[in-house]
Amino acid sequence: MASADLPENPLLTSAKIVIAGGFGVGKTTCVRSISEIPPINTEAWMTAASEPVDRLDPGIDKTTTTVAMDFGRLTIGADLVLYLFGTPGQPRFWPMWDDLCRGAVGALVLADTRNLAASFPAVNYFEQDSGVPFVVCVNLFDGVLHHPLEDVRDALALPAGVPLIACDVRDASSVARALLAVVEHTMARTARPAAGALAAR
Repeated sequence: MASADLPENPLLTSAKIVIAGGFGVGKTTCVRSISEIPPINTEAWMTAASEPVDRLDPGIDKTTTTVAMDFGRLTIGADLVLYLFGTPGQPRFWPMWDDLCRGAVGALVLADTRNLAASFPAVNYFEQDSGVPFVVCVNLFDGVLHHPLEDVRDALALPAGVPLIACDVRDASSVARALLAVVEHTMARTARPAAGALAAR
């Protein structure tokens, strides 16, 4: 990773990547693991008053929640800077997603196989509403893939054109590979229409 102070480079390109997914799926950890600058997050303590709306699913141990966004930065090579925006997970904050996704070139949608149902809103949002290319990533909470990726694809009803990968968001190198998958998918998506336009001339 590069240092926090970026060198002056007229060829430097920046891109916005959104990290999305359900409540407690690992978005904050993902940004924190890979960011080369101290990440900005808006974590708030969960209280008894929020319990009726911020219900935790069985097996999820969580005492804080993101109420706005997470933000981090990653420099790749000498010419690409990724700005990472993590979305809040609870349904009451979903209206913010449109603003966070504005200008994004791609998204990494995290999934938890212990509670795949929590992933459907994020998958549906990027598939049907946002127009942002996305990659779905199974978070390996204990470092182990418990279900074959094709089974996860079937359970989420993911189209064949949506990449599905696995990643341990606690590990920076694993997160870096996942983000590169998003960049590559976005480049492939944008290259296809351009190639079609040239062929039509």
